[in-house]
Amino acid sequence: MTRNPAPGRRAVARTSARLGAVQALYQMELAEAGVADVLAEYASIRQGNAFEDGQHGDADKAFLGDIVQGVVTHQRDIDRAVADCLSAGWTLPRLDATLRAILRSACYELVYRTDIPGRVIIAEYVELTRAFFDDAESAFVNGALDALAHNRRPDEFAN
Repeated sequence: MTRNPAPGRRAVARTSARLGAVQALYQMELAEAGVADVLAEYASIRQGNAFEDGQHGDADKAFLGDIVQGVVTHQRDIDRAVADCLSAGWTLPRLDATLRAILRSACYELVYRTDIPGRVIIAEYVELTRAFFDDAESAFVNGALDALAHNRRPDEFAN
């Protein structure tokens, strides 16, 4: 009998998966690595690197793979959706590669993973942004994802 992990452990595994997905997408873009190679690498190593002030456990590798594969599969639509929610004067190519990976991952979840509450997705990626950047970038990501969520999940964000 297979048991589901405790809710807290599942949340930690998903947070680690999101971090791993951002790192994988960043690696794929800069090194022009293929999705299969990158996911194979992430499947063979422990995802528990330092993240802010603590350690996260092993990533939910299936969730990590879903995010990375989903971004790759739907990248044109995702890039269009992200571009539509950026502030005036900002374009996707103008952004740092890490910010692009964060926004693409979050956009994939907001658009294609409606089983996950949008507010959870936004909070997770804003917090993840803080691991890489200062408050200005976190606020930028929060604003972009909030606009995207209001556009793509209007019923959920009506209040």
